Amino acid sequence: MTINCGDQRPVGRLILGITVMVLGLALALDNFGLFQVRHIFRLWPVILIVIGLTRLQQSLRHGGRPEGYALTLIGVGLLLMNFGLLGFRQALAFFLLTVGGVIVFRAWRGANQPGADAASLEASQRMDAFALLGGVHRVSRATDFRGGSASAALGGCDIDLREASMPEGTSAVLDTLAIMGGIEVRVPEDWSVETRGMAVLGGFEDKTRRPLDDRKRLVITGLAVMGGVEVKN
Repeated sequence: MTINCGDQRPVGRLILGITVMVLGLALALDNFGLFQVRHIFRLWPVILIVIGLTRLQQSLRHGGRPEGYALTLIGVGLLLMNFGLLGFRQALAFFLLTVGGVIVFRAWRGANQPGADAASLEASQRMDAFALLGGVHRVSRATDFRGGSASAALGGCDIDLREASMPEGTSAVLDTLAIMGGIEVRVPEDWSVETRGMAVLGGFEDKTRRPLDDRKRLVITGLAVMGGVEVKN
């Protein structure tokens, strides 16, 4: 699990600090015979629930992204499993329903966002890729790149933007979704990259060499569940 500390509010560090304090208190009480520390490890999904609710509260201020819902529901499912209230098959169905709901919500949101109409953005200005049980390779040579989306489920997406460009002083957003799969994004050396994605048992990794200025910026958003998103140049 990866806690995104990119937000200006130190939410991730606050939750991590509280978690460490609770574990320390539990160990101290165990040493005095007042508490059996093994019981607390059954409650670890509460961390996911707290993070999910925090992300949800923050995201509702900026358009209601669904990642907070997903993380909260996954935490609830794991907590029920730890207490024997949910079997593996039921938990798997619960997980698939949650992930499927996120995919549907993201697709619906993208189709209804202002500017998502084909008439308002030329196809050459966007990069959209979807991989299911396989691999997809996409190359963009757009002179005015506006962003796009990349989704990989049990597969991989290779997004090559090294021949694309954008006007100075502008930014583009690439929305990603990796579910037990991987997405690799290659960008020009004069682009700066900002990752805002959330990972659950996965990760977002920025391997780019930062340029001297941020006149051209690519923002990577989205969700990685048991998968990864890697950006390099």
